[in-house]
Amino acid sequence: MKFSHEIRYAASAADVYAMLADESFREQVCSAGGALRSSAAISQNGGGMAVEVDQTLPATGIPSFATKFVGDEIRVVQKESWKDGSRADLEVLIPGKPGHMRGTVTLAENGGETVETVIGDIKVSIPLLGGKLEALIGDLLASALRNEQRVGRTWLAG
Repeated sequence: MKFSHEIRYAASAADVYAMLADESFREQVCSAGGALRSSAAISQNGGGMAVEVDQTLPATGIPSFATKFVGDEIRVVQKESWKDGSRADLEVLIPGKPGHMRGTVTLAENGGETVETVIGDIKVSIPLLGGKLEALIGDLLASALRNEQRVGRTWLAG
């Protein structure tokens, strides 16, 4: 399943990139998203950075057809490999479960606003239910990105 989501910030791309490079920001996003446990690790590499956010979320609100696959909690690992301040390769994994997303994150500044665009392919390898689970993962990812936008707007405002 194809996935695409945009986040808009009233800030420069450099400020948005600096926010994304801050472990405290990543932890605040996890906390605001209801994570039961989380960690964020960011390492600089030349002009880019490597990001890994590992969080465990409650499976509340998950449709009954999906609960037998995910259980009471869902562990999600997000890995970003930023080449520079404008583009990253993205991988979202659900360890021990048959689903993942691979794609990109881009930052583009235009007229004092920065657009963060997440594009990827969601894949669940379960016959018959794969499409439903892919749509569910897409909905959960979009919700997580809306949460990131709320936290990010507050962060950037000061």
